[in-house]
This record gives sequence, C-alpha cells and structure tokens, in this order.
Amino acid sequence: MKKEIEQQIHALFEEVKQQGSFNGVVLVAVQGEKLLCEAIGTAEYNVGSSRHLTTDSMFELASVSKPITALGIVRLHQLAKLHWDDPIANLIPELPYPGITIRHLLSHTSGLPDYMELFANLWDPAHYARNEDVLHMLIEHQPDPLFAPNESWMYSNTGYIVLAILIERISGQRYGDFLNEQIFQPLGMARTKVYNRRVEPGLVPEDYAWGYVYRIGHGGYVLPDDVPELNYVRYLDGLQGDGMVNSTVGDLLRLDRALYDDEFVSSTLRQQMFAPVSMNNGEIFHYGMGWLVEHDDRLGSIVHHTGGWPGYSTWFKRYIDRDFTLIMLQNGERDHAYTQQLVKSIEQIMAGEAYDVPSPLEIKKIIPLESKNVEAQLGKYRFTNNTGDSHEVEIYIERDKLYMKLSNGMVLSLLPLTTTRYFEEQTATELEFLIDEDGKRLRLAWYTEDEPEVAERMDIDRRDEL
Repeated sequence: MKKEIEQQIHALFEEVKQQGSFNGVVLVAVQGEKLLCEAIGTAEYNVGSSRHLTTDSMFELASVSKPITALGIVRLHQLAKLHWDDPIANLIPELPYPGITIRHLLSHTSGLPDYMELFANLWDPAHYARNEDVLHMLIEHQPDPLFAPNESWMYSNTGYIVLAILIERISGQRYGDFLNEQIFQPLGMARTKVYNRRVEPGLVPEDYAWGYVYRIGHGGYVLPDDVPELNYVRYLDGLQGDGMVNSTVGDLLRLDRALYDDEFVSSTLRQQMFAPVSMNNGEIFHYGMGWLVEHDDRLGSIVHHTGGWPGYSTWFKRYIDRDFTLIMLQNGERDHAYTQQLVKSIEQIMAGEAYDVPSPLEIKKIIPLESKNVEAQLGKYRFTNNTGDSHEVEIYIERDKLYMKLSNGMVLSLLPLTTTRYFEEQTATELEFLIDEDGKRLRLAWYTEDEPEVAERMDIDRRDEL
C-alpha cells in the first residue's frame, strides 16, 4: 500500500511539474518515512539570479507560525509557569480588554480587534512596527472588541501577537530565543528561526526562499515590496507571534514526529491541544490550541494549519489517526484554488481513491480600464454572512486603476476582464457587478467559494446604470 501511494504521488507531481503552476517544496510522509520530498521552481527571481529551490530551502511560514507560538505557551504550561485560564490582565494589566484568558487567545475566542486595520489607518508606514507597538495602539485607541470573551469565534492575528508578548514577559527571554531554546534546539530544528527579513536584511539565511507575488501588470513574479497596495509587508515586518517563524519541510517533519512523543508532549496534553473550543453558548468551533481540527471519514482525525502572506503560502497537515504528514511551502503561489485541489489530490491518493490532477492555471485576459464604464461601480458595499456579521468594502479609482479597500484597511487591485467582471490577483478571485432588471439596484458578487458572496450597495440613492 505504501509503495502504491508513493508511486501515485510521484506520478501526480510529474504532471504538476509539466504544468508549471507550482513553485515550492512538498513533503509527504507515512509514519515519518518520506514518500515524496521535492523542490519545484525558483528561490529567487532577481535579475541575474536563477537560484532554484532545494528541499532544504527556508520559507517564511506565515500563519503556520501560530501552532509553534501555541507550542511555546504549552511549554510554559509544562514548566508550571502558567495555566490555560489565567487572566492575561495579571501579566498585561495595561491592556484595556478585561476577561480574556490565555485559553481564549489560543483558540481565537478573545474578541480582540484586528490590529491590521488600526495600523492601516493610523500607523506611519515609514517605521517598522513591533509587538509592543500593537499593544500601545490598542491602549491608545481602544477600538471596540469584536465580542465578549468566549461569546464567539473569530480568527485573530492580534491574539497571537499578545501570546508572543506573554511568552516574553513570563520567560524573561525574547520570543525567538525562547522558542529556539525550548523547541527548535531540542528537536534538532537547526534550519528554523524567528526572522524578520526586512528589519534584518543583512542576516538572510543560507538557501532562503524569497517570497514573490504574481502580478500581470508587472509581467510576472515580483517582490511584494514593489507593489504599492502591499506596503503593509514592510511596516508590519517587525511583528512576531502570528507569523515570522521561518523553517523547512525537514524541520517541520521533525516537529511532526515530536508531537507523537509522550516525553515531548504527554497524550493528555495533546488531547487538550487538539480539542475543539466550546463557547459560552455551548457551540463548538473546530479550532484547538493553535490547530484547526477536523475529522475525515476516509482519513480520520486531522490537525492542520495554513498560512498566507504576500509572497508565501504554507500548509502543515497531520493526519494523526493514519500517521500521514503533508507539508507544502510555496514562495510564489498564483492561485489558492490550485493549491487546494493539489492537497485534495494527495488526499485522494492517501485514501486509496482515483485522484484528479489539478487543472493548469489559465492566463487571464485583461482589458483596458475605461473610466466611463467604472464610474457607476464606485462606492461602498456591505457583505453579510449567514450569522448576520457584516463587513464593508469600498470600490474606488486612483491613477486610472480600480481598487477595493477592505474594512481592515487592506487594498486589493481589480483588473478588468469585462466591463463588469474583474480579477483580483492577491486572492486569485473574480468579482462581478450585478444590476437588477430595472437598472436601479447594484450589487457586488465576489467569487471566493463555490457560491459567491454578494454585497449590497450602501449608497442606494445613486441611480447610475452600468
């Protein structure tokens, strides 16, 4: 069975290489034995450089850093330095959000507001932000919490910044030094480090995978630093905890093996780490302490985390009932849907099913933007999900380019495919402006999933037609 899986996975990736749609390193293992460990593509696109990725290339992990930050908190628990239900006010009394515990931070039930929106609107982008700056911004501006602690669930980068601050205050060490001493060195993860490459450009590790974004208007892959709407990658580069752990597929496999070792983390503690969170109303959300948790009828219990940041797309998936491991690190993703299908294809092979090869990426045909066609589309729109939560976006034009600004301050560039349909490169999704038959009601459809999200226009007094 293992040999058949290995052969099929290698056959799948031969086709993936022929398509030229994947740039990164993939590792697939069964019981710790590597069935596939392959580097595909380029580590550096700079002029005059054609350095290729290797299986030892180091990648920024983006949000795959979160399970590692959580493991740092677990280590402090093992050292009897904290308890899950300790109020963070005991350690960060100046933070103006009462009632939050360490457990709430780990499980994304704290209700802390998003720091990215604060920084997009109020931070001087000429300076690098640090973790303490996030704390100071929350204290100074005190944006409303999203909800009371443990009343709901919302993915929180802010919460993991606060966890990194807690690690430093409790241990008396820098966040990276503590992780290195307590996790990386004991596990032999010699190619793993907390690293902010823009803050410390002179310390680029050997065999580093530079993260690139694909931009049609720039002729292909470019550094996110060269894309104006991605300027936050620079001023947020000094933050740690929600991201900024850098590692390799080999080191992450070492971490995977350690998480089966009772001497590293006891079985009782693992059960707590991988247990879904229960909120005040009894509702369950399938996120534990730094890990998404799920059950697949074919593959059993799974714990995993993904990461996405301009230039990097990462996936660390552990099929703990079957002892399968999938690690995928990319430094040039063009389409998240392609990555999702590739993971699905690998899972089909693992489950003994016939597998589907991901469809090659199509080249989008962009047409010139004409202001007369765009004028009627400008304005604010509100998306509302099934639970009643809503978020607003603004469509505006600047220097003959169309943009969508999200409620967290993030700006996405919209490239016209037709006069009403647009392609957004950062999320590799399409959006479409829809108008009712009477020509008076304009809506915005965002094709992020199988069913589009549809936003209602907020400035409804406007009656311009497309």
